[in-house]
Amino acid sequence: MSKVKICGLRTLEDIEAVNRFHPDYAGMILSKPFWRCVDMDLALQMKRRLCPDIRMTGVFVNEDLDYIASFVDNGCIDRIQLHGQEDNGYIQELKKRYPEVPIIKAFKIQEEADIQKAKESMADYVLLDSGTGTGKTFDWKLIKDLGRKYFLAGGLTPENVETAIRHYQPYAVDTSSGVETEKKKDPKKIREFIRKARE
Repeated sequence: MSKVKICGLRTLEDIEAVNRFHPDYAGMILSKPFWRCVDMDLALQMKRRLCPDIRMTGVFVNEDLDYIASFVDNGCIDRIQLHGQEDNGYIQELKKRYPEVPIIKAFKIQEEADIQKAKESMADYVLLDSGTGTGKTFDWKLIKDLGRKYFLAGGLTPENVETAIRHYQPYAVDTSSGVETEKKKDPKKIREFIRKARE
């Protein structure tokens, strides 16, 4: 069974919703200027209210290593997701500092060459996406022969997540805008997404 990640959480009400329906992972965007970005104080409050068995992921885009370290050191996040141009050297440096913290590296998938880059990543997991918060799917047929655990993201909704899991068996499915209504997390959509993913 694929695991479920609900990303882009930005309010305490969002935390209440994920606590109620219990995905495996939650995610917060911690890099500006993305509109879902939350600051350190709010991120800490959200983490403290999150059920302890839901793992919190911090999403970063081309950040200084010390900035990421500040969120790890204060216990705000359990894992790190890199969504920019971070290379294997950058990932190695993070692993030296935090060997116990899993790293997810996101890749924008447009052609087979992008899959090859994902294969070569030193991250613990890769995340295959259509972009950064586009809300659109990419051509899932490109995934063939990846040969490693991956998070599938980009345009996943309660309507298509079951098909994605059945045909491609990702390690985890990841959604943000797919469980929103008017740019706010919708508890009914979160519940339906998780239900469909676990059927």
